[in-house]
Amino acid sequence: MVKGKRFVLNKVFEGFPKEHDLKVEEYELPSLKDGAVYLSVDPYMRAYISEMSVIGNTMMGTQVAKILESKNDKFPPGRYVVGTFGWQTHTISSDERLRLVPDLGGLPPSLCLGVLGMPGNTAYFGFLEICQPKPGETVVVSGAGGAVGSLVGQIAKIKGCTVIGIAGSDEKGKWLTEELGFDHFINYKTANVADELKKVAPNGVDCYFDNVSNNILFK
Repeated sequence: MVKGKRFVLNKVFEGFPKEHDLKVEEYELPSLKDGAVYLSVDPYMRAYISEMSVIGNTMMGTQVAKILESKNDKFPPGRYVVGTFGWQTHTISSDERLRLVPDLGGLPPSLCLGVLGMPGNTAYFGFLEICQPKPGETVVVSGAGGAVGSLVGQIAKIKGCTVIGIAGSDEKGKWLTEELGFDHFINYKTANVADELKKVAPNGVDCYFDNVSNNILFK
């Protein structure tokens, strides 16, 4: 028997998740009739944790996992797959919808949970297909320091746009402007967003990419 470890929900999150909200349990896998390398930690988990999770269940999440043993020629041992296995070290799966990780040319497989995964797809298709940006336009991104928002801003810069990021700390703002190339940053916790937008975007905003759906949306 193969033994693994998994994070199970011990208490529904209240505010910021705390260590005692989850606990680690050991479990045994049955013999193969067919482990985890990277786990996703995404903002959506907070929204769904109280509605979809049961105390004692494995914490939800996506993995990039390495195939240790297989009885399916489509999924040979040694390859990596992306699947919604939750936060656990070993999984047995017969789901042929699993996605094999392609050859990334030496880049880390963890990219399949980020820029090449759900956050990257959301940023790429949401921004390019819905906003349809044009050079010279002004783009505002809320949640700009997050996995999706940070990518939207970089894509917008590639498209020749002026990019304004909204986030909740000056540390994030420094990262956005100095490393990711955002043109402006607004700290929504210390500044009036509407007033600051008038200063940095005097001619208005062409596209607002919303990641938070709070009162910033109505400013």
